[in-house]
This record gives sequence, C-alpha cells and structure tokens, in this order.
Amino acid sequence: MPRVVGVDIPNDKPIWVSLSYIYGIGRTNSKVILKELGIDIQRRAKDLSEEELAKIAGIIDRSYLVEGALRRSIQQNIARLRDIGSYRGARHRRSLPTRGQRTRSNARTRKGPRKTVAGKKGVKELGK
Repeated sequence: MPRVVGVDIPNDKPIWVSLSYIYGIGRTNSKVILKELGIDIQRRAKDLSEEELAKIAGIIDRSYLVEGALRRSIQQNIARLRDIGSYRGARHRRSLPTRGQRTRSNARTRKGPRKTVAGKKGVKELGK
C-alpha cells in the first residue's frame, strides 16, 4: 500500500478513489490534483511510481489542509463558537443539531438513544 501524507491508500482502486481516503481530500479535489499533474485518474495506486506519489504528496502539502491539521482547525473553530457564546456554540455544547434542523421528532443521531421520562398517568374514569 502506498503512503501519501501519512495515510495508506488502497492499491487496487483507481487513484482518484484512493486519494479520497485522505481526510480532507474528496472526489473533486482528488480529480483536480491528478489533472494538475497530468496523471490518468483511472490508473491504479500500485501502478504509480515513487516520483508521481511524491508529486501528489507535494501538491497536497502545499495546497490543502488535511488529516490532523484539518481536524485541529475544525475543533478550534467549534471551541471559538463555544467561547464567544454564540447560538451555534451553545448547540454544540448541548450536542444538538447546529443548523436549524427540527429536534422534536428527529435528530436521534445527534441526541443519542431515547431517554424515557415517566409521564403523568391519565385521569381514570370513575365507575358507573
């Protein structure tokens, strides 16, 4: 398995798919990188030379925020929102959706499993 920017990329997949295994590089960015270098997007990762892999790594290092640096940047942005007391920061703090989605009937992924709360029992009908 070739290593690019500290990530093992799959051998037997087309290189544009393999590059998307790097956090921060998606399908579009991988195609842009390969087009810039003039590498055929259908070539397999195992068919690339060390020189081509080094060129890919160079472009990624120079032009893209990936892996640990990107994760750190995202966490810092969330921490900043929390610190300034914004609405989005408060939603992050409470582990609720931050972008306006409804939470009354959905949002189970963000809220976690249901926590059942004992409710009032209905008023029983008095006998006849």
